[in-house]
Amino acid sequence: MNPLLEDFNTLFDTAPFHSIRHSHYLPAIQKALHIGKSEINQITSNPAPPTFENTILALEQSGQLLDRISSIFFNLNAAETDLELQHLAKEISPLLTAYANDIMLDEVLFKRINQVYQVRSELILTVEDVTLLEKTYKSFIRNGANLSETDKVRLRELDNQLSQLSLTFGENVLHETNDYSLEIKNTADLAGLPESLVEAAAQTAKETGKENSWLFTLHLPSYIPFMTYADNRELRQQLYWAYATRACQDNTYNNEAVVLKIVQLRLERAQLLGFKTHADFVLQERMAQTPGKVQLFLEDLLIHAKPVAQTEWQSLTDYAQQINGPEQLQRWDLSYYAEKWKKEKFAIDDEILKPYFQLEKVMEGVFAVSHKLYGLVYKENTTIQTYHPDVKVYEVEDENGQHIGIFYCDFFPRPGKRNGAWMTSYRSQKKEKEKDQRPHVAIVCNFTKPTPTKPALLTFNEVRTLFHEFGHALHGLLANGTYASLSGTHVYWDFVELPSQVFENWTTEKESLDLFARHYQTGEVIPDELIQRIKQSTNFMAGYATLRQIGLARLDLAWHNIESVELIPDVFTFEKNVLVETEILPLVPGTNTSCSFSHIFQGGYSSGYYSYKWAEVLDADAFEFFQEKGVFNKQTANLFKKHILSAGGSEPPMILYKRFRGQEPSPKALLKRTGLLKD
Repeated sequence: MNPLLEDFNTLFDTAPFHSIRHSHYLPAIQKALHIGKSEINQITSNPAPPTFENTILALEQSGQLLDRISSIFFNLNAAETDLELQHLAKEISPLLTAYANDIMLDEVLFKRINQVYQVRSELILTVEDVTLLEKTYKSFIRNGANLSETDKVRLRELDNQLSQLSLTFGENVLHETNDYSLEIKNTADLAGLPESLVEAAAQTAKETGKENSWLFTLHLPSYIPFMTYADNRELRQQLYWAYATRACQDNTYNNEAVVLKIVQLRLERAQLLGFKTHADFVLQERMAQTPGKVQLFLEDLLIHAKPVAQTEWQSLTDYAQQINGPEQLQRWDLSYYAEKWKKEKFAIDDEILKPYFQLEKVMEGVFAVSHKLYGLVYKENTTIQTYHPDVKVYEVEDENGQHIGIFYCDFFPRPGKRNGAWMTSYRSQKKEKEKDQRPHVAIVCNFTKPTPTKPALLTFNEVRTLFHEFGHALHGLLANGTYASLSGTHVYWDFVELPSQVFENWTTEKESLDLFARHYQTGEVIPDELIQRIKQSTNFMAGYATLRQIGLARLDLAWHNIESVELIPDVFTFEKNVLVETEILPLVPGTNTSCSFSHIFQGGYSSGYYSYKWAEVLDADAFEFFQEKGVFNKQTANLFKKHILSAGGSEPPMILYKRFRGQEPSPKALLKRTGLLKD
C-alpha cells in the first residue's frame, strides 16, 4: 500500500507523514502522472465542441493527485531533506517538467482552449471564470503552444535542464551552509556575546560531539547575533568570509558555472518564445509589466536612499572611531558597530527586547492580532501528523466555529532545512461540486532554539519575520475563490508580498504589543517607553537597508535583462560592475552574492526581487489607511480581507487594491515611513 495514492483518511485529510517513506514518492509520482495524462486525454478526445466546462474547467481540475503528492515531496525537500530526497528530486523533477510540457505543447488541447478563448465575449462567465480563461490561454502561449515542432523539442530540453540546475544550485548552497562551523575553545573569544547565544553554541557543540567548546554556524540564528555582538573582530571576519563565499569557492559546490548556465538557458528560453530577455518574459505577468518600469522604480528609490545611506555610513564610521574602532569599517564591522550605536542612540538592543518576545507568546500575539482583525481562532491539535517533532499544527476556525483551514508551523534550524523563512501550502483552497475545500498552509522559519535554561527568545527582526510569514499564511487561509490556481497566494509576484509586509506593521503598535509582549520571567507587559523606543529606532540605518535591497533587486534584473550572455565576463566581475552604484562599503575580494542568491536561482524570484520594495509601497499606503481608521478597525480589516486576502488572483491586483483603498497606492507613503522623504 502506498499512502500517497490512497485516500488519506486523516482528520481534515491532512498528509499522513508518519506513513510516508522515501520509497513511496517515485512510484506515487509515476502513477499520478499516468492518471493526469489520462485526464488530459479525456479532454482532447472529447468529440463535443469545446466549451468552458469541458475544456477550461476540466483542465483546471486535472492533475489533482499529482499536485497533492508533489507538494508534500518538495515541501519536505526544503524543510526536512537528506541525500536520498535530493537524489529523488533530481529524478522526479524531469518527470514533472516533461508532464507540464506535454500539456502546454499539446496542439489538440491548445486548439480547444483557443476556440473557447476566441468566443469568450459571447459566453456567460463570472469574473473569476474570465480570469481563469485568460490565464489559461496566456500560460499556453507563454509556454510554447505556438512554437514549431523543432522549437518545442528545444523548449522541453531547456525546461528539463533548468529544473535540474535549480536543484543543484540549492543543494550546493545548503551543503556549504551546513559544512562550516566556527569552533571556539577559549572563553576570552566569547566576549560580547549574549549568554543565550553562548549557551546555544555550547549545546550545538555538544550535539556534534565537541566537548568543552562552542560551535557557531552559518545558520542565521547563530550567524547574525555573532556578527552583531562578538567583540573579536578577527573571528567576525572569519565567519563573514565563510558566509559570503558560500558556493563560490574552488570546490565541488561552486555555483559559478551553474549561475551562468541558468542565465544562458533562461535567456534562450525567453527568446525562443519571442521575448527580448527573461525579464521581459517574466514581467509581462507582473504589475510592473516591463524591465524599464522596474528600473525607473528602483532609480527613484535610489535617488532618495543613497544620500541618506552615505550620511548614515559616515556617522557610523565617526561613531566607531569615537569608541576606538577601526578607521575603515569593513563588512564584518557593520552589524557590530551599528548595534552599539543604535543602543546608545535609543537605549535599545535585541538583548533588552528579547526577554519580551518568547516565541510561544509571540505566536499567541500573532493569533490574537489576526483574531481581532479577522475573527480567527486557533486550536492546537497534537493528533495531526507532522514530518518532524518540532512542527506544531493548529486547526483554524472563524468566530462561529466554522473550519477555515490547517496551519503548520516549523520554527527551528536543522541540517535538513534550508536557511531563511517561507510560507508554503500542502493544499490549496477551491470550490468544487458545491464543496469548499479548505487550505492546509505552513510557515517555515529558522529561529533560535530553546536552551536548557531559556525558552526560545526572538530578536525584534525575528518577530517581524514571524509576522511577515504569518501574513502570507493569512492570504492562504482566508482564500475564498472558486479555482485553486487563482486562490490564496496565486497572485502576481509583485503583489504577493502585500499581505505579508502589511502584517509586519502590527509589531510596532502598542495596541498589538500589549497583547503578547511580556517578560518571560516576570510576566511584565512591555513598558510603553520601550515601545516608543522601538518605533523611534525603526528607521535606524533605513537608508542603508533600502540601498542594499535596491542593489539586490538590480543584481537580479541585470542577470535577467541581459540580451546576450557574451556580455558576461564572469560571475564576479559582472556582479561587481552591477553593484558599484549601490555599494558604499569596501568590496571584499573573493566574496560573492550571486552564487548563493537562492531567491532568484532557486526560489522563483528571478526578475522579481524588486517586488519586496514594490510591495512595500503598497504596504505603506495600505497601513496608512489602517492608521487613519484605527489599526484594529473592523471595517478596514473587512475591506482588506474581502478585496485582498480572500480575493486571491480572481482579478487584476490593481483593481482589487483600489477596491480596498479607494485609490492607487502612493510611493510617498513608503518614503515618509522610512524617513527618506521629509514632510
